[in-house]
Amino acid sequence: MNDHAGSLLTEKRKRTQDLYLRFLIFLCASFTVLLLAGIIVYVLMAGMHRVSWSFLTSVTSVLKGTVGIAGNIVNTVMIIFMTAVIATPVGVGAAIYLNEYARPGKLVDGIEFATETLSGIPSIIFGLFGMMFFGQTLGLGYSLLTGSLTLILMVLPLITRNTQEALKTVPDSYRHGAVGLGAGKWHTIRTILLPSAMPGIITGVILAIGRIVGESAALLFTAGSAKALPRTIGDLFPKVFQSGGTMTIQLYLSATSEGDFETAFGIAVVLLLLVFLINLGTKSLAANFDVTRKK
Repeated sequence: MNDHAGSLLTEKRKRTQDLYLRFLIFLCASFTVLLLAGIIVYVLMAGMHRVSWSFLTSVTSVLKGTVGIAGNIVNTVMIIFMTAVIATPVGVGAAIYLNEYARPGKLVDGIEFATETLSGIPSIIFGLFGMMFFGQTLGLGYSLLTGSLTLILMVLPLITRNTQEALKTVPDSYRHGAVGLGAGKWHTIRTILLPSAMPGIITGVILAIGRIVGESAALLFTAGSAKALPRTIGDLFPKVFQSGGTMTIQLYLSATSEGDFETAFGIAVVLLLLVFLINLGTKSLAANFDVTRKK
């Protein structure tokens, strides 16, 4: 009887602890959501009235009396495209080698340690290196290409590590089954492992793109702050070798040098919408690959 009463008391204590911990978890989650919602609402209220069609399609000009970020939007899109096109295949390829081809040992451990270390280096140090190496040593100067090459160094560790973790989630039975059926190494990777790990790979790539969108310190040292809008599509290629400020650079300059907080909050609204679209696209692509995988 005493044992039964003791077990009931212990069970009651466990239930009390579970309720207490559940309340703390709910409180922390609620605080996080409310904090995020508060920031978004504040930015929207402060900058939404600034966002207009003219703001998105024109360039700031004292002579014309216009305020716009069209040139900054073009610069941002160009840097995102150049960085993603180069960093994605290199990062995914490096992850495939480390996870599928390289033998576990000191070399692999050293490479993984180096990628993790690079992920934690402040972006302003990357900017300083990019300015000195790409800008001065290679003679590229302040240009979108210099900024893109610098960002490639920043996001490569992120893409590589995320791809590695995605490949590690694929069950070994998939590999053994493919080998048992006579499939080669590359055929197995291309037709089984990569499609199975694709949702995680896409998430890593989009997270890297999100970091590109929000980067300012490194680009301030490498890409400059010019906001001219190309007159024709043919002018896009020469613009790669010219200075160009992204939306984050213009936001920084508007809030500090120019003291135009209204424009700064307007740019912040556009950046929030861009990040939202990127996250939405990530979830859609990941969900599509999950459906394909189930089929």
